[in-house]
Amino acid sequence: MSPWPYPLWIAHRGAGKLAPENTLAAFRAGAAFGYRAFECDVKLSADGVPFLLHDATLERTTNGRGTAGERPWSELSRLDAGGWLGRQWAGEPPATLAAVAGYVQRNGFLLDLEIKPTPGIELATGEAVGAACRELWRGSAPPPLLTSFRPETLQGARETAPELPRALLLESLWDGWIDFARALDCVAVVTDHPLMDAALIGRLRAAGLRALCYTVNDAAEVRRLLALPDGGIDGIVTDAVDRFSPATSGVFD
Repeated sequence: MSPWPYPLWIAHRGAGKLAPENTLAAFRAGAAFGYRAFECDVKLSADGVPFLLHDATLERTTNGRGTAGERPWSELSRLDAGGWLGRQWAGEPPATLAAVAGYVQRNGFLLDLEIKPTPGIELATGEAVGAACRELWRGSAPPPLLTSFRPETLQGARETAPELPRALLLESLWDGWIDFARALDCVAVVTDHPLMDAALIGRLRAAGLRALCYTVNDAAEVRRLLALPDGGIDGIVTDAVDRFSPATSGVFD
């Protein structure tokens, strides 16, 4: 397989348990614990601006209401995306993909970018995010790893930015998943961590695919994944950025 440019440790939604998830504040919190790779979620506003948000709706992590993808960026940009977690975060704005790209590139960080389409525009979201990443990371390496649970979304990204690396996200091993990963020219598969075992990692290696897992917050589970054959796991997405130290290569604080 080609050399893998991404670190083993990846902070989930920035550092989404310590600061408001999917905001620049969360990225800064993760960086303070030594993380240099970050997972985050991106979707489109109604007028096509890629911005960070996990849910289809606004209620859980902002002071807005309704479907996020039905709102223009001019409205979304005025929301409070931090006050839900604590008063100290009140007023933290939603982040555009462009702002995140600038932050990670200036700091030499890397990005695991999950494309979270609003239901019904899966292909179009992949196309738009692929095109945006192609432009935002032009001349900058390594580019983001584009991931999604939706094959059609990865297909859209492949159509507009075929050179960018892609990975299929899996919460179950549904029929035909590996055929989709191959057809989409994926470089990796990212599974829910209980799915990953010796048989699966062997199957991925035989297909020339890297193996990553989400969301791993237990030290014993990290040790199990690192001890798997064929070199162990290639990436661990975690919320526990204050307990797992990337600087010590799997030795925990």
